[in-house]
Amino acid sequence: MCSDWLIGIDLGGTKIEVILMKQEGDQHFQSREYFRKRVPTPKGDYHATLRAIQSLVQDAEAQAGVSGLHVGIGVPGSVSGITGRIKNGNSTWLNGQLMQDDLRALLQRPVTLANDANCLALSEATDGAGKDHDVVFAAILGTGCGAGVSVNGRVLKGPNGVAGEWGHNPLAWTPQAELERRPCFCGNNGCNERFASGTGLSLTHKFLTGEDQPARQIAENARQGNKEAAGSLSQYLEHLARGLAAVINVLDPDIIVLGGGMSNTAQIYQELPLRLSKYVFGGECGTPVVPAVHGDSSGVRGAAWLSRPLDTP
Repeated sequence: MCSDWLIGIDLGGTKIEVILMKQEGDQHFQSREYFRKRVPTPKGDYHATLRAIQSLVQDAEAQAGVSGLHVGIGVPGSVSGITGRIKNGNSTWLNGQLMQDDLRALLQRPVTLANDANCLALSEATDGAGKDHDVVFAAILGTGCGAGVSVNGRVLKGPNGVAGEWGHNPLAWTPQAELERRPCFCGNNGCNERFASGTGLSLTHKFLTGEDQPARQIAENARQGNKEAAGSLSQYLEHLARGLAAVINVLDPDIIVLGGGMSNTAQIYQELPLRLSKYVFGGECGTPVVPAVHGDSSGVRGAAWLSRPLDTP
């Protein structure tokens, strides 16, 4: 069904959110939000998760006054191009499930699933910080690290469904001993996630000071002039610079957009540009690094943009 209405679902570990938007503008690159609702995620219950999504879609369509709308869904993981099943999801009850097929059967309409970080990339590339940029790299710096790539307004997925999966590569220019100090849930050691996430900042602070503190508190203490916190944050920024420089050396995106809790740390945007050129090949770097315009709403908005007709840029 071709429509100006867009429905997006953000499937998180603790909440499921739906948004109803309507495309506006001559080329439909703008939107207006009409409805939004959140419900708790039925943790550990796959079929209850599907029913919760079905109910939210019905609520959104009731607001639009139409039915059968294409639905885009951001998930914590990806759809395997080989098996069609969910993989790599930290909401483990989804892994191994034919979720896209099951939702298409349940909802009786087209359903498109994408990684939640890809949804961030798509949202910001369409009408956010990455608008008017061809290649957008978007990273979620939260409890963990995810990332996605948008090229010419479309999500770059790749045949393995892991394009842009930056969080589970080892941090570049890091001694092996340091990598081994940071085991990751994925089974490897020293992933970017273990350095560049909020969890990574807390771990760095603990290694340097022996104190357990949440990342938000460390960043705030650093802002207020606490020397120990400032030292931990400085080390965190060095880690983040290495991780993002490796992306630039491979992809050289037009812009890097940051989401997640750590993206609210002002020092990132003040200091990171000065550090990147040390690691970017050629010794110079003009890549803008900016916070997501749509903040915490970017994921669900990106899911809604997934539901555009396939012939829409």
